Amino acid sequence: MKFLTEYLWFNTKTRRAYINITGKIEELVKKSGVREGLCLVNAMHITASVYINDDENGLIEDYERWLEKLAPHEPTSQYLHNRTMEDNGDAHLKRQIMGREVVVAVTNGVLDLGPWEQIFYAEFDGRRKKRILIKIIGE
Repeated sequence: MKFLTEYLWFNTKTRRAYINITGKIEELVKKSGVREGLCLVNAMHITASVYINDDENGLIEDYERWLEKLAPHEPTSQYLHNRTMEDNGDAHLKRQIMGREVVVAVTNGVLDLGPWEQIFYAEFDGRRKKRILIKIIGE
C-alpha cells in the first residue's frame, strides 16, 4: 500500500474565491506513485469548501449569485452566529451547501474524472491562511 499526505495553503485577498486546484492534485497523484486507489481532497476549515464541477466562468458566477441568495452576507445581523463578534455566519452555511470534501478514484495513475470535471477550492471567508488536506492511498 502506498500513500501520500500533503497540505495546500491558501490566503485569498477577497472574502470569496473559487480556485481550480485540479492541476496541483494531478501533480500530487503522480508524486504518490499510486496507480489504483483513491484521492481525498478535504477543506480543513469550516468556512471553505472543496467541490467538483465545470471550470466555466458563467457557472462560477452562477454559484456566487445562487449562494448569495441562499445565505446572503448582509445584513450580518441576521445570523445568530455573528453575535460572537464574527461576521461570517453566511460562510458557514455556504460551506455546508457546497460540501467539505471530494473523493476521486485514481485509475492507471491519474485522477478518474468525468468530462469537464475539475476540482475546486471555494473560499467563503477569506483574507486569512487556510489549508486543505490531500490524502492519496492505493497500490
